[in-house]
Order: sequence, then C-alpha cells, then structure tokens
Amino acid sequence: MKRGKDPSKIAFTFDDGPDPIYTPILLDLLKKNEVKATFFVVGSKAEKQPELIRRMHQEGHLIGIHNFLHHSNWLMFPWTVRRGLEDTARVIEKITGERPVYYRPPWGMLTLFDFFRRGTYQIILWSVIVEDWRTSGGSEKIKNRLLANIKAGDIILLHDSGDTPGAELDAPRNTINALKDVLKQVKEKGFKSVRIDELLKR
Repeated sequence: MKRGKDPSKIAFTFDDGPDPIYTPILLDLLKKNEVKATFFVVGSKAEKQPELIRRMHQEGHLIGIHNFLHHSNWLMFPWTVRRGLEDTARVIEKITGERPVYYRPPWGMLTLFDFFRRGTYQIILWSVIVEDWRTSGGSEKIKNRLLANIKAGDIILLHDSGDTPGAELDAPRNTINALKDVLKQVKEKGFKSVRIDELLKR
C-alpha cells in the first residue's frame, strides 16, 4: 500500500527507531503540532528503549514492525525474516499490550515470503521519500522536497534514527528541523496528518 484514499489526509511515517536522542525530540514536536504518526520500529532497539515505545503508544501514535534487525530481507532465509517479525511483534505487544499488524520491510525490499505473510501483517510502503538519511543539503533540502511533493493521501517516509547501513548518524536532526515548518505548512494547506490505520480506513 502506497497511498490513502481520503483527499484531506496524509500520513507521516518514521523508520529505524526508536533512537534515544532523536525520537524524544520528534515526539515532542509531533505533540506540539497535534500530529499522530506511525513508527516502524526495529525490534532490537525497541527492546532496549521500552520507555520510548510506551510513550509513542500513550501519545496516540501507531507502532508497526520494521523487523528485529535492520537487514535486507533479500539476504535472509524466509524463516529468519519470520522469526524477526514475530520477535518484534512480541516485544511491542509486551510493552503496549497491542500486537502490531502493519509491517514495512527494511528498504522496502519485499520477497515472495512477505506476500505469504499478508494475512498476518499489512505491508506498508510509501509514496513520498526525500533521502532524509543523508545530511547533505541540510534541513532546507528535506523541507523543500516535502513541500514540493506532498499530495492528498500520501504516505511520507522519514527516519528518526541514523545508525543503519547507508545512513548518517546526525541526519535525523535535519529531518526534525525541516518538520518544524513542514507540519505547520501542510496544516495550512488543509491536510490532516494521521496514523496509517486512519489513512487507510474505507
């Protein structure tokens, strides 16, 4: 799924966390702007940062699975992928009391196995991506690309952690700074920023 149907709604999604430095700052910003988002979390990190998962849940955000470790599904056996999904689901459910049903594989790399799992998990991809895992261009690059590309029903992919392969550690700082303006401007344009489950409601 890459887009929603409701012309008034968009969904901000954040991958690769929770991050002890950047996720709390992002949560503060979302709260200030009354925005509900979706976090696709890495199970091994969630296990180490249960208070951040708890906070996401308590503040009304949706928590989905990104897998237990940030590895490409293309490089793992199907049973390793399945175990990672189940382990992450257990971690999240233990902390929040709710079992996650939304799943975004790392880098969006789908395998045949992922499609067999669609009865258990709903796969969520994206319609807007702005390379916010790189620091080049700073927050202005991210801000300008987001404002130029966001349309009705969009699922926007961003990151609240920069410690995965190919990313830069400080990149989430630029993402958060860009969002300070972007969240206000999309609201002024008449968009409501919602969780994935609300965006996809029929």
